[in-house]
Amino acid sequence: MARINPSLDEYSKRYENVRLERENGILQVTVHTDGDSLVWTSQAHDELAYAFTDIACDPENKVVLLTGAGDAFCAEIDFSSFNLGTAADWAHIMFEGQRLLTNLMNIEVPVVAAINGPALIHPEIAILSDIIVAADTVRFKDGPHFPSGIVPGDGAHLAWTHVLGSTRGRYFLLTGQELDARQALDHGVVNEVVPAGQVLARARELAAGIASKPELARRYARAVLTREIKRLIHDQLGYGLAHEALAALSL
Repeated sequence: MARINPSLDEYSKRYENVRLERENGILQVTVHTDGDSLVWTSQAHDELAYAFTDIACDPENKVVLLTGAGDAFCAEIDFSSFNLGTAADWAHIMFEGQRLLTNLMNIEVPVVAAINGPALIHPEIAILSDIIVAADTVRFKDGPHFPSGIVPGDGAHLAWTHVLGSTRGRYFLLTGQELDARQALDHGVVNEVVPAGQVLARARELAAGIASKPELARRYARAVLTREIKRLIHDQLGYGLAHEALAALSL
């Protein structure tokens, strides 16, 4: 039977904030705003959810290499692009927010992150990768949530307590703590720290090693190594988003 899965030639043209390029089976996913570092907007939020679905359904993708354009992975947010005033507004955000991380984890091949600079807005997307190479300029912070008076419910609550551990994770989220690249390495958030100019090349080297393995080894390794993260997303993501919405509507 002929396959009807998405074709890169088709879905690579759908997204304004996600650049998709594939070489030797390694799909490079670059988040950006007009070719420079990503500014988080409602559109970027929704685009990533749909892009991850297309990526997950394309069997030509042997490994996914996630990175950002410019000097930052994502360090700015445009709050004006979000409608946050009504229950209907939050129903949309909850729908897309659940799909964002769920569809990321539904990618059935390993994901290597090349974090090219500060990740202050929704860094949970990058830190849930299987292998994480960080530039020495990287800083991590959960900027748009508790520091702004909002519950860290977009998956930040489950991602950071999973990666840092319960005690460190809660401290990180409730104090607005910022981790530099070396602290992130020491705390187990990232696997390697390299000079900014080498981060993409090193991540691609690691991705190439994974891409050389048999297809089912790659796919099933991803399945077994992400099972606990998927359980956390299933159990906690909607719960966090609902409480985030309630707290935000009370402001």
